Amino acid sequence: MAVGDELSSLDFSAMIGGPLSAVVHAQAQSAQSSVDYIKSVGFGPDGSPTMVSFAYDRPVETRNDQGVVTGVEHQKYELSVPILTMLQPPFIRVQEATIEFNAKINSVQESSTASSNDVQASLGASAGWLPFSASLKVNYSHQQSTSEGSKVERTYSMAVKVKAVQDEMPAGTERLLNILERGINEAPAGRNGDGGEPAAANP
Repeated sequence: MAVGDELSSLDFSAMIGGPLSAVVHAQAQSAQSSVDYIKSVGFGPDGSPTMVSFAYDRPVETRNDQGVVTGVEHQKYELSVPILTMLQPPFIRVQEATIEFNAKINSVQESSTASSNDVQASLGASAGWLPFSASLKVNYSHQQSTSEGSKVERTYSMAVKVKAVQDEMPAGTERLLNILERGINEAPAGRNGDGGEPAAANP
């Protein structure tokens, strides 16, 4: 098989399409992971936002009956924040995929020839009274053998490089976070959501 025939027999569509299909599948898995993250971390089983509460001291002015400031005292407040507004949801996007395929084919033609020659001679003579006679016998043999063969070495390598980046937040998710930000409540400790003093959002 010639080197050109060797390359033409390779299934390039499978070698290139396989990694590309894997990249698309990975992108789909990443999108599903983002949805699962938002649902499991940002919301409870009943669908309500998961809130995180913080307690801190806040200076509050004290006034008399005439509305004159008489002093400052520290009062404990609680801040309730949807946890999803404090975290960066993962939005991983495959930005670039590079497929590198290398094929190295070495074809070597080998041949060898061996030959041998064999010469055998015998001389016979008879002597006596005239006349004199002699005879010479010669045997010659020649052998030759030839062997040919081919040797093909194949080396294949493939490298797939994938570059992933944090994608921009989708418009729907951004709007969801804006709505959740409206649920940030600040209120004196013990009065948040119990019918007492109304909470103040975004002080």
